[in-house]
Amino acid sequence: MHTAPPPKDALDNWLTGYPSEVENFGHLLLEEKAETDPAIGADLVPYFESAHLDARQCFHKLARISIHPDEGDAGCDAHYPGSLPLIARKGLFGEVMSGMVSENYEFIGKHEYLIPVSLFRNHEDAGQYIYTLSRDPTRTREVLGRKGDDFIAIVVDEEGRVTRFIAGEAKWRSIWRQSVVDSVMLGEKIVDPADPNNRIHNGRGVWYEVNRALAVPLGLEQLHAILEECEPNKYARVIASLDRILARRNPDPVERTDLILLAGGSAPTRKAKHSLIPWEAVPEEYTAGRDLQIVELLFSNGDDLINAIYAGLWAREQVLAGV
Repeated sequence: MHTAPPPKDALDNWLTGYPSEVENFGHLLLEEKAETDPAIGADLVPYFESAHLDARQCFHKLARISIHPDEGDAGCDAHYPGSLPLIARKGLFGEVMSGMVSENYEFIGKHEYLIPVSLFRNHEDAGQYIYTLSRDPTRTREVLGRKGDDFIAIVVDEEGRVTRFIAGEAKWRSIWRQSVVDSVMLGEKIVDPADPNNRIHNGRGVWYEVNRALAVPLGLEQLHAILEECEPNKYARVIASLDRILARRNPDPVERTDLILLAGGSAPTRKAKHSLIPWEAVPEEYTAGRDLQIVELLFSNGDDLINAIYAGLWAREQVLAGV
């Protein structure tokens, strides 16, 4: 289960936030205060360990290896999430940071979000990768992303009822040039059917996915299943509330906030305090009509920071074990 609080002091020392709200649209630009030192990853490690622990337990059990494999043990080269390729870890970084910023910063609606557990155990290809790698260390490859919403957190009232959740998309890019933003949000470019000499976006980007997202997504069912398995007593009221929300007949209502996190490096031409997506009005591409929160997390030395974080996960346990 996820128990670590967000590292507020570390985030305050690292980032400057520029929040705004217009109607049902919240925007938060987070910029590094100085060139990012990968050493700050040590302050983020406890939160990342907490976010990944449930999946680590599941995938290591699947591969029949220890939760903290010793050097020389069978399968010691396969451990989640550190053994995943860098591209996969970049995706995981964005998903974990979605949770961290949701818990640490004030979003549209000023709700207090709770993350009982992260849903990484449902990353099927990551589990297959760890299983295979534990038996054949040469079988490295890229890993397919997890299907469904990248992140889910809930709002729980005093009676234990789930009244709202936040879910959406997290995207990592090494450099966020405007052409990259357009490609991610609007889809890859294709030949215009109406004009073969012109190229247009295919309309299958993040806006497309967010606009068609289910009001009650699979992630809520997955959250319900994990809570029922791991903490049925502690979260009994939340489980019962999710049961009623997920019912096929006469379900309880629940509000959804859509989250879009864009994380990575800033283009050299971008000026300080200038956002990737305009914040002055609700984006015209957003048609779902729900509350929308966009977070832009822009910093340098991203690969080094991500490598430092994932190399540091459970490193203390390895030292104590004499590895």
